[in-house]
Amino acid sequence: MGLYEELGLRPVINACATLTRLGGSRMPPEVLQAMEEAARCFVDLPLLQQRVGERIAALTRNEAAYVSSGAAAGLTLATAACITGEDPAKIGRLPDLTGLKDEVIVHRTHRNGYDHAVRQVGVRLVEIGGADGTTREQLEEAFSPQTAAFVWFQGAMTGRGDLPLPIVIEAAKARGVPVIVDAAAQLPPASNLWHFTGIGADIAIFSGGKDLRGPQSSGLILGRRDLIRACALNGNPNASIGRPMKVGKEEMIGLLAAVRRYLQMDHAARADYCERTVAEWNAALNALPGVFARRDFPNEAGQPLPWSLVTITETAAGCSRDALLRRLEAGTPAVVAAPAGADSLHLNPMTLEPGEEKIVLERMVAILSGRDVSPQG
Repeated sequence: MGLYEELGLRPVINACATLTRLGGSRMPPEVLQAMEEAARCFVDLPLLQQRVGERIAALTRNEAAYVSSGAAAGLTLATAACITGEDPAKIGRLPDLTGLKDEVIVHRTHRNGYDHAVRQVGVRLVEIGGADGTTREQLEEAFSPQTAAFVWFQGAMTGRGDLPLPIVIEAAKARGVPVIVDAAAQLPPASNLWHFTGIGADIAIFSGGKDLRGPQSSGLILGRRDLIRACALNGNPNASIGRPMKVGKEEMIGLLAAVRRYLQMDHAARADYCERTVAEWNAALNALPGVFARRDFPNEAGQPLPWSLVTITETAAGCSRDALLRRLEAGTPAVVAAPAGADSLHLNPMTLEPGEEKIVLERMVAILSGRDVSPQG
């Protein structure tokens, strides 16, 4: 038996997205090899963090870099860094913000579950705008002597009533307020690793375990050298607010290997694979009664890759969308897809290994044509 089977679990084919609940992504051989080598000996961890950060910063055209224990931990450390700088007394006081800057500005339309990572430092979020739009005046009025940072969440919620990021950066810089960009899932394109800081953001944060395909429990903080130093002082192994957010030598080395690999990838060929896969899926599924499949773009996180939007008409297809999702996951092999609306689902090729796209299609066709003999779920 495999390790997962021994624990009563079944590995799944992920046709959904680089979701944390599904393990993010799969590490390629060069990342696994780097982590295995890193695990074989002891090393000065703070010095390793510094050296790995220097290498990643050079690769990504940034002043500095820091490996965090996931992108959410990166948000916490970056927020703390904007409040404390490198002052040991301030670092030692967190999360008591008495006498310190304790406000972070955010678009109301950007509020989401991940802002817990910002709020756990003790700050108060100051909202601006709404779904109908945000004005420059509202942004200017939100700044105060207590403003520690502006946090921008890049992704599915972006563009829904917010001010453009360059305007936010311009206004914040005029006030000396750092801008933190949460870009956890904003790869591809690879150029985003330097795009946000290149247009003036002070910090940009990425997940290490999504499209980078590094360790799932890693994140990447890129940006201003002084703020990265402050992140390190607020983080492990120092006895500060980030002490529970431990990053091991294996994750640091693994993420470095993942960044190197990502920057050497043929991203155009990968995009072509996704386009071909979506086209093949749609052609086959549209031949089935009660099924309408079309190319959707961009995908769930706003990444510039296509995915297939499949709509099921239950009366004609003989199967509801929800029953289809259950049977996909209950079958062998198990396939996980993403529900969309009331009667549709998304199939995403970006998380598949070559050959798995055929398995996904075979399972879909078998269920919808009544030939599937797997459990009903």
